[in-house]
Amino acid sequence: MAFLRVPRGWEIPEGEATPESIYEQFTRRRFLRDLALAGLGAGATLVAGPAMLEADNRQKQPRSFPASPSVYPARRNPKFTLDRPLTDEKIAASYNNFYEFSEQKEEVAKLAARFETRPWTVEIAGLVHKPLKFDVDELTRLMPIEERLYRLRCVEAWAMAVPWTGFPFKALMDRVEPLAKAKFVRMVSFERPSQAPGQRSPWYPWPYFEALTMAEAANELTLLVTGIYGHELPPQHGAPIRLIVPWKYGFKSIKSIVRIEFVERQPETFWHKVVPGEYDFWANVNPRVPHPRWSQATERMIGTNERRPTLLYNGYGPFVAGLYS
Repeated sequence: MAFLRVPRGWEIPEGEATPESIYEQFTRRRFLRDLALAGLGAGATLVAGPAMLEADNRQKQPRSFPASPSVYPARRNPKFTLDRPLTDEKIAASYNNFYEFSEQKEEVAKLAARFETRPWTVEIAGLVHKPLKFDVDELTRLMPIEERLYRLRCVEAWAMAVPWTGFPFKALMDRVEPLAKAKFVRMVSFERPSQAPGQRSPWYPWPYFEALTMAEAANELTLLVTGIYGHELPPQHGAPIRLIVPWKYGFKSIKSIVRIEFVERQPETFWHKVVPGEYDFWANVNPRVPHPRWSQATERMIGTNERRPTLLYNGYGPFVAGLYS
């Protein structure tokens, strides 16, 4: 008896996938590295990683590691495919929502060019068994880094298709071991108005802050990102580490994170505090729920201006619909 496999809505035929030639070919060194990692498995990382992180935590000044180009480009995870071409990198790098620098998307890259992203320490605190402070480059070396192709949907009804490099948020949660009473994860970005002119605006409650439920943070789609298009994140994309939650509107994916805190009660979020009638805590992509000032039924692809129907949960329903039943 023959069995027919019906593809899911977020899958495409192999022949329509973005050609691998867009990126560098695997070198012998990279092949051997991946082979070694596959042989060691996750257990080796779990043995070495916590000890190194905890040793850093005992120091008053965390060690600063130079950025490591050896992890980029990372191996692509074939599970996460697209139904559309990737957005051209130059276009994605010049059209950015990052109010810390400017409210004008085309100005962000220029204004963020001198933003200092090294050294960069992230603190993990709150309701966890193992609170930590870590250097972002050391963490990148310890975590299971991979590339994923994701759709990115802005609440302003434009969209991109982006190759992100990072590691599952769940991998970080496993290291710090949240307490049972932790129900939410609160994240905070930097505050540096001397380098980020948008933070001199008094009408925003800087620094930027966002939050997820524990179940959302632990979902396999939720990614802590350190790279894009096969290299490190540039400042305008939220360097050196940001969140990507692809089934939610883009403002949930906080950039340039400095603190992650596990808490018991639902935290306030930045845009809900600024405009509570327009931006709620959940912010799930939903074509049937319009923004108070525009429709969410369709989206405009940046670079081509193609109009596409908006997909419920941005097309990631098979991964996340059960979180909201």
